[in-house]
Amino acid sequence: MKIDTTNMCSHLQKKLFEESGEYRAIREEIERDAELTALVRSRQLHIYRNGKKVLVLAGKSAPKFIREDKIWKIITDYKAKRI
Repeated sequence: MKIDTTNMCSHLQKKLFEESGEYRAIREEIERDAELTALVRSRQLHIYRNGKKVLVLAGKSAPKFIREDKIWKIITDYKAKRI
């Protein structure tokens, strides 16, 4: 799946698409995993697994974990590397 960036916050675009972006690995996982879909709403990226929302990513604010999912590990691993 490709992500439509038309109405996405510019900060979030950088985090998703730049080589050193905090959410680059999440974008790659969305593109690889057929169970994941993503929609831009209110300039944020809402991520779903099999139709159930699991995560909301915003540009400047922290990720909002909705439902436990293995994609969370990508964020926690990234944060652990930065410490």
